[in-house]
Amino acid sequence: MHLSDSQMEIFDRDGWLLLEGMFSDAEVALLRREADRVYALDRPEVFREKDGKTARTAFAAHTYNEVFRRLGRHPRLVGPVRQLLGGDVYIHQYKLNAKAAFDGDVWQWHQDYGTWARDDEMPEARAMNIALFLDPVTEFNGPLMLIPGSHKQGVIAAGHDVATTSYPLWTLDHDTIRRLVAEGGIVAPKGPPGTVLMFHSTLVHGSPGNMSPFGRSIVYLSLCRVDNHIRRFSRPEWIAHRDFTPIECLPDDCLAPLLGEKAA
Repeated sequence: MHLSDSQMEIFDRDGWLLLEGMFSDAEVALLRREADRVYALDRPEVFREKDGKTARTAFAAHTYNEVFRRLGRHPRLVGPVRQLLGGDVYIHQYKLNAKAAFDGDVWQWHQDYGTWARDDEMPEARAMNIALFLDPVTEFNGPLMLIPGSHKQGVIAAGHDVATTSYPLWTLDHDTIRRLVAEGGIVAPKGPPGTVLMFHSTLVHGSPGNMSPFGRSIVYLSLCRVDNHIRRFSRPEWIAHRDFTPIECLPDDCLAPLLGEKAA
């Protein structure tokens, strides 16, 4: 997967890019099945909503699930990030985010690099997210909302919210969001399963709760330039990884041998 010059320009201007049809129905079905298996595990890496039962996010699935290990080295995800960051990358975070039907809670407005800088001492914003939709993402099931162009603001002052949801986050206040939205508006990228969303690590984003009967799962790879690796190791290794080995991509058909099998 190689981004065109026009796609690179859009990403630079807006801070995000949506690519439909990146993964086949069969590949997505495999990943979706494995996501449900991961959510059901009783592991510290699997965060629950405030009810203590509903899966919210599962960290580091590539370290204990073969399907997600392969996805973390997939050229369709790693290649475009290498292109945009201009060098080898490693996995800083790997997340399966489950916005469960009826019970999926809000993700407050935030910048990912704001957390990576404050909590992990990542030197610069030479890192970004690439996300794969495992379910249809619609206006009804808590889509991610982005503020285009907000990535050009740099790191914005934030407060550490440890009360609103089950997962602590460095969040932006209402006045800041009003100002940014007045400048750039809000978009909510939507698409069918197999769609890939890329966005800059300083792009301001969040998502509402899911009141609909339609759940949605998204896999997030947060990839960082190897020479920009974190310097602080206060968070668990499965949240902020300490293996800075450059990713070596697998073949494009790396998921094919597992299609129709029961992976572990």
